[in-house]
Amino acid sequence: MPIEWGEAKNVANQRKHGLSFEEVRQLFDSGVDYIEVFDRDHSDFEARFIAIGPVTRGLILVVYTEIEDDVTRIISARAATKREQSLYRAHMERNQ
Repeated sequence: MPIEWGEAKNVANQRKHGLSFEEVRQLFDSGVDYIEVFDRDHSDFEARFIAIGPVTRGLILVVYTEIEDDVTRIISARAATKREQSLYRAHMERNQ
């Protein structure tokens, strides 16, 4: 699946959260299971999704949208909170 992002947004995300979108790409490219939830609260102008899953450094939360031709556009990403990590672990236990 093609993945894209705005470079200015990538730089801003690295400054704010210490996580590059290049690293975030691992989540989508690795084939590992992750949680995906429709973000109803922030989908007024476009359908947004939240994913929680692993990359090399640990569990992350990614906000993204899917645009034309099944392209995934990363909007933001950060380390998953303890609550989000617990949700992910519970998801993985249920799906083993």
